[in-house]
Amino acid sequence: MANPESCRFAKSHEWIVAEGDAAVVGLSNHAQKEITDVVFVELPKVGRKLKQGEAAAVIESVKAAFDFYAPVSGEVTAVNPDLPGNPALVNQSPHEKGWFFKIKPSSEAEMNSLMDFAAYQEFLKTAAH
Repeated sequence: MANPESCRFAKSHEWIVAEGDAAVVGLSNHAQKEITDVVFVELPKVGRKLKQGEAAAVIESVKAAFDFYAPVSGEVTAVNPDLPGNPALVNQSPHEKGWFFKIKPSSEAEMNSLMDFAAYQEFLKTAAH
């Protein structure tokens, strides 16, 4: 679904890629490796309006529970129907089958404010582990 090089990234490790008038959102490969085995995902409801940086979903791994934040403001237009029954897709295929939801962004400026792939790779080198 999403080649990582074509995605934009938030500092909280969510990726987003434009797809028509909507955008697909997921968790970065780096983040899924850090949190290890995902065992549960709670997705937002279709139609929910999110603000950039707002907790949009919950991810539970064998380590702990984590909030998943909206990388941009907008309305949720779809959720991944396969994820609740198979949360391991987040680990197995974070940029293809493990996407979380689709959103209709309300601000192009917010999309443009996110890091591109190269900037995200640099951010990972300097981020505290």
